[in-house]
Amino acid sequence: MFRFYANAISHASKRIAAGIFTVGLLLIGFGVIILALPEVFALLAAAVFFVGGLGCAVTAVKIFLAQRRLDKLTSDDSEAYRKNVQIHIEEDFDV
Repeated sequence: MFRFYANAISHASKRIAAGIFTVGLLLIGFGVIILALPEVFALLAAAVFFVGGLGCAVTAVKIFLAQRRLDKLTSDDSEAYRKNVQIHIEEDFDV
């Protein structure tokens, strides 16, 4: 029998089909569990959104505080960010 593709391609396509079938069965199972216990999954979803919102709020507050510190630094002393910085220029003009 003449084949247009190698045995490796056939084997890979069988593995991909098995993986897709497994994922499909898992999705069906999760759907049935969610249908049977909607309150539990609603609480889990609410907890995920709450934690995500809390993380966003904390990050925003940190950014606001850092920006406030930077604004104070620039308004108080324009050279404050250059403390302990020295610039050395060597003037070797041997052209």
